[in-house]
Amino acid sequence: MTTEFENTQLAAVMTRVAAALKANQQMITELDQAVGDGDLGITAVKLAETLETAAGKTGVADVGKWLAETGMAINRAAPSTMGTLTAIALMQAGKVVIDKGKLAVADLPLLLNAATTGVETRGKARLGDKTLLDVLRPASDTLSAELAAGQPLAVAGAAMLAAARDGRDRVTPLRNKVGRASWLGERTEGKVDPGCAFAVIVLTAIVGA
Repeated sequence: MTTEFENTQLAAVMTRVAAALKANQQMITELDQAVGDGDLGITAVKLAETLETAAGKTGVADVGKWLAETGMAINRAAPSTMGTLTAIALMQAGKVVIDKGKLAVADLPLLLNAATTGVETRGKARLGDKTLLDVLRPASDTLSAELAAGQPLAVAGAAMLAAARDGRDRVTPLRNKVGRASWLGERTEGKVDPGCAFAVIVLTAIVGA
């Protein structure tokens, strides 16, 4: 059973997330066009390119610093709402593993919780507002609970992903309450939130990696 993750493995995760974002650009764009300004697909590609650059770095001695620097690079490359939230998520995640050269399984729920809390604080959203928080918070809580219960990482990861998808589907019938989408009111009811879809794509790629 994997207990530690080398930097090469973490870089592979970044590369896989980047590939998933590029592969789903059109779908993300269409979802965003239905409730927003339709630029989330463009942002997704910018994020993917930044992740690819970060994954190509060699000689990473501090995982926390690496994640934080990647977040700052994303903030520069994609100064949009999702770009900012992703940057905050990575920077906050980096803080909890600063000075670590490798990650242990026990670090993973800490990373996801820090990233989720960063998004929650910066985005000023609550559960039920129909944002990516409705995916991230149940995913984070489930991963923590499963690992604390002694479940293998593969089982915990699958449960986390199921909770993420359930969070997306649970709020789809609701109307958006935050951001540009909230301007459309009842017209957002029944439409998949693009931020929720984005978060599920990222988590799916992480679990698949």
